[in-house]
Amino acid sequence: MPEIEQQYGFTEPGQGNVWLFTLKNSRGTEVVISNYGAIITSFKVPMADGTLNDIVLGFDKMPDYRQEAYLKNYPWFGAAVGRYANRIKDASFAIDGKRYWLSKNSGNNILHGGHAGFDRKLWQVVASGSEPVAFLQLRYRSADGEEGFPGNLTADIRFELNDDNELSYRYTAVTDAPTAVNLTHHSYFNLHNGKGDIRDHLLKINAGSVLEQGEDLTCNGNVLSVKETPFDFTHFRRIGDGLNEVAEYDKSYIKDTMEGPAAELKSGDEKITLQVFTTDPVIHFYSGKWIPAVTGKNNTTYEAFSGLCLETQIHPNAINIPEFPNTILRP
Repeated sequence: MPEIEQQYGFTEPGQGNVWLFTLKNSRGTEVVISNYGAIITSFKVPMADGTLNDIVLGFDKMPDYRQEAYLKNYPWFGAAVGRYANRIKDASFAIDGKRYWLSKNSGNNILHGGHAGFDRKLWQVVASGSEPVAFLQLRYRSADGEEGFPGNLTADIRFELNDDNELSYRYTAVTDAPTAVNLTHHSYFNLHNGKGDIRDHLLKINAGSVLEQGEDLTCNGNVLSVKETPFDFTHFRRIGDGLNEVAEYDKSYIKDTMEGPAAELKSGDEKITLQVFTTDPVIHFYSGKWIPAVTGKNNTTYEAFSGLCLETQIHPNAINIPEFPNTILRP
């Protein structure tokens, strides 16, 4: 039977209590989600030998998400990202002729919502339960002017875990003034129970093109073919082979079709496969080069390439590029 359990994490000064919610299905899969940052702290899947494989990076204790060593080189482990995923060039945009200036937390740009985006906020628990599947719905109200964004924005995220071992999340948002919105989630996957690194993982991305980036990694509006480049994952390819040609992967892939999985990831021994589906047009592949050296779950030492991200979103910097899909949300 589907189940949901709740336990206390810690108290965030000035905000309130942090809780952990465990979603369980009838097959023994368990997903733990916190109302702090809507963080997925673990995603445990039963394997054929009876063991549990926790496929996302994170910490055993919630206070560790606030430790100095982690925040100093912050990688957004498992967190909700908003108001705007990825980078907005020059940390500014204009809507209806009015320009807005945002926080700068990545050189001259804003990355993943600014200094304290949705990932560091305490979300309100709107609903939870086990019928017809285990679910949790969280809400965050972002005030007008937060990190420079206009409008009071109410964002909801609903997580569901069904008996097909499908974890889904659905974002909705409502604003009282025109604003820029592009939401994603930032789990780091390692299909070997979080051990070792992801170089031996096999990846397929159903995309024949990527968005060109400048030296500051902001998208400039150009679209490039992946054919005959190290960025071609149109067929399963070992990630380490590609990392022999490039220093890292931090690229936005444009889906070829809305049908089927946007990406598929296999463990090195091919005993487990992760499929990613999305209604968004882009999946951003980040190979985790800048993961800080911290001690994660089960006393595991994390470092570069310990996990990878497959971030579903609308084109980064689309708010500044008219040819890209619209990311303006209106009342």
